Amino acid sequence: MAPAAQIVNGRKTFIPLENNPDVLAHLCENLGVAPGLSFHDVVATSPEMLEWIPRPIHALVLLADWPIYDAARTEIAKTIPEYKGSGPEEPVIWMKQTIGHACGLMALLHCLYNYRDAEYVTPETELDQLLKQAITLGPAERADLLYNSKFLENAHMEAASRGSSRAPSPAEDNHHHFVGFVQKDGQVWELNGGMNGPLLRGSLEDGDLLSEKGLALTVKDYLDAAAKGGNGEMSIVAVAGYNAQLL
Repeated sequence: MAPAAQIVNGRKTFIPLENNPDVLAHLCENLGVAPGLSFHDVVATSPEMLEWIPRPIHALVLLADWPIYDAARTEIAKTIPEYKGSGPEEPVIWMKQTIGHACGLMALLHCLYNYRDAEYVTPETELDQLLKQAITLGPAERADLLYNSKFLENAHMEAASRGSSRAPSPAEDNHHHFVGFVQKDGQVWELNGGMNGPLLRGSLEDGDLLSEKGLALTVKDYLDAAAKGGNGEMSIVAVAGYNAQLL
């Protein structure tokens, strides 16, 4: 049985998620995601270190220590206008995070709901029903929908408690933040429920997110911040579809 979330400072708060392929894959199982997705650690971004990852990659999940995240995104975050969109005509579906320590779940949801037009969201599942409801709602109502979902809480909490390291209490401080990147319709989006809205990073018609241009539009700012700061941890997981293969 999954442990329950806790109310911390008046807000529902989860156990932080680990950014590792096994945990993300298990969370996908809990969410009823269709078979075919696979998750791969990006240990380094040099070409020789990327050879073993199947391609193309159209989604990435990044976890960074707060000093890295702060250096890479705090100033950019101030330039993003408050998102007020809704409806199926929006270029991406973006969801505001209001659950404490749920940034890993939010990063994965952003990837699942936008990856190849939600191809891996199994029809008629609870995950699909949430998507259909969320699309019709404005940002505040959409955030409330996720906040009140017992389905998401159970799926997250069970997966988070199965990581390779000790699962912390929801009440413990969390000094990391997750970000999702998705290539959709030739555009690269940074999707982060802690920002004011989605961040369009640029165009990428060909190739994938592990190409030189793909990396420049996604994780390069964070890698540069980590290199400049000289400390802090960061991890990247590549999300591959059923059609991905080794080059």
